[in-house]
Amino acid sequence: MTRSVYVTGIDRGDGRQVVELGVMELLTRQVDRVGVFRPLVHDGPDRLFELLRARYRLAQDPATLYGLDYHEASALQAEQGTDELVSALVDRFHLVARDYDVVLVLGTDYADTQLPDELSLNARLANEFGASVIPVVGGRRQSAESVLAETRNAFRAFDGLGCDVLAMVTNRVAREDRDLIEERLAGRLPVPCWVLPDEPALAAPTVSQIVHALGARVVLCDDSGLSRDALDFVFGGAMLPNLLAALTPGCLVVMPGDRADLVVGALAAHSAGTPPIAGVLLTLDEVPGDRILTLADRLAPGTPVLSVPANSFPTAERLFSLEGKLNAATPRKAETALGVFERYVDTADLRSRVSAPSGDRVTPMMFEHQLLEQARSDLRRVVLPEGTEERVLRAAEVLLRRGVCELTLLGPVEQIRKKAADLGIDLGEARLIDPAVSELRDSFAERYAALRAHRGVTVELAYDVVSDVNYFGTLMVEEGLADGMVSGSAHSTAATIRPAFEIIKTKPDAEIVSSVFFMCLADKVLVYGDCAVNPDPDAEQLADIAAQSAATAARFGVEPRIAMLSYSTGTSGSGADVDKVRAATELVRARRPDLRIEGPIQYDAAVEPSVAATKLPGSEVAGQASVLIFPDLNTGNNTYKAVQRSAGAVAVGPVLQGLRKPVNDLSRGALVQDIVNTVAITAIQAQRPSAAASPSGKEGSR
Repeated sequence: MTRSVYVTGIDRGDGRQVVELGVMELLTRQVDRVGVFRPLVHDGPDRLFELLRARYRLAQDPATLYGLDYHEASALQAEQGTDELVSALVDRFHLVARDYDVVLVLGTDYADTQLPDELSLNARLANEFGASVIPVVGGRRQSAESVLAETRNAFRAFDGLGCDVLAMVTNRVAREDRDLIEERLAGRLPVPCWVLPDEPALAAPTVSQIVHALGARVVLCDDSGLSRDALDFVFGGAMLPNLLAALTPGCLVVMPGDRADLVVGALAAHSAGTPPIAGVLLTLDEVPGDRILTLADRLAPGTPVLSVPANSFPTAERLFSLEGKLNAATPRKAETALGVFERYVDTADLRSRVSAPSGDRVTPMMFEHQLLEQARSDLRRVVLPEGTEERVLRAAEVLLRRGVCELTLLGPVEQIRKKAADLGIDLGEARLIDPAVSELRDSFAERYAALRAHRGVTVELAYDVVSDVNYFGTLMVEEGLADGMVSGSAHSTAATIRPAFEIIKTKPDAEIVSSVFFMCLADKVLVYGDCAVNPDPDAEQLADIAAQSAATAARFGVEPRIAMLSYSTGTSGSGADVDKVRAATELVRARRPDLRIEGPIQYDAAVEPSVAATKLPGSEVAGQASVLIFPDLNTGNNTYKAVQRSAGAVAVGPVLQGLRKPVNDLSRGALVQDIVNTVAITAIQAQRPSAAASPSGKEGSR
């Protein structure tokens, strides 16, 4: 069983941080305690480790990260030989390995290291650590033939040095060559070889990196503007019409600081989305006057305007030497990197090859990883009615970069584009639809009028109703133009789910619509129901909630063991409230004898084995319940919030259940990650085993 994975290259510039990040993502899906070790380091902070520590909430002390710095290693090798160097690094590695289930080892970087035969050193270290190796071959600016030869030679080199090669990764190849290289490598090596294309957004420096590298002064900007990627550089000095024709999406426009006309023109083009730019860099230490800057800020709020004292030529030299880096300050690049890794690497195959030790422990992060992976396994289409909301746009960018699902955003199309441009967000292949002017509005009005004719709804009235984004989105789901909907970050729960009650309605086998929260505790996931929809369910409804919640739990990998909660356990209490829970429990047993269920039962007896041994000895649910059903909304809602705040649990939900097609509600205080999780859950709910995706509608603007 592999306890460590060694990611290494064969030369500089291979972009292996993408692979290191992707492997870390994979490992943290399987185990809770993952350590990181870099045998040799340069002076200064380790940017990748800081990213890993922030993203994966690593508790590892940075002092344990590395073995030696390159100067120490070079001196030790020169004075005492390679064996002593390796021995010292092995000792440092084992100090880390003893505290973790699995260790990700980050190989040397071949940059000014003064070490002879670095490839052999990495191979020997991997062998001494007992680590399996993933060699990364860089293919940037190389021909397909050269990449093929280097990949085969790299495998032979590591294999010939006795390494356990898990897989090969060829990275940063030209997009037009990727498929050819993959095809020609297939079956040529005894291990899989995954080919990743060069991704411009990863190589592009952020505006923040440009500010730091050039010592630029920030004239206008906000934090989100500094995080934008500069995908291209356009140098302006010509007349405005010529500059506008030269602009490219995501470019940084470099111009003399006295050309106020070009500043205003470039920012006006950005505001119109034709195209959105990364920002403006002014040279010669010149800055337009206050009136122009005020106009610029109103035209494109948050868009960076920078100033440097140098002229265009030395500025261009420095800009073209910059390259984007993955670090804790570039979370959007991390999402892009993971999206590339997960799209082109067979992560299921790699996971089986790594064989990291796993157990029953499920952390919140592991649960979130599992959601995204399950959603990606069968892509669904989700509609987001709140397309102009900042949090929704930021979540949409994450979802698209990670390839979690296909998205449709609703709202005024130009307003969505402008908001996304102002935030520096790339919506990629998302569909944008304005319900007010959509060609679907007429047919949706007719459909809604037919569904609500018994309520006196006419086509004329329905025409107004379906312009509402939540009604329009729900009708998209009903008509098969989307597989699910998520709303609520700016709308009430009623505004989100009322259209679903009217249009989608309940499943044939569901009596009511109810909800669950996935409560992600430190070491396990519990399912709470119903904490959001039904105020005071009767016994029949409570039984329905229990059965639905068990099915939802199983759908998301939680083995259902149902506890029907009450203020008494077993036969110790009586009264109307206890009798309701007891009757609901018996109904579930009669209808679903396959389900393990206990009730009435108190919360402590449901989840704590020592209490269960006293109150309900011999129960197959008591002490290990995973699905907890509350007798009413008051109890459920207060309990989930108490556990969330007091125990530091991550509450994912509410997840609606019982509808024919998935619609889910967000809290108006939802964070970006909450929205990402809820969309992933909705996509999973929409998945149908071995069913082909229904045809996509043609409506929309990209």
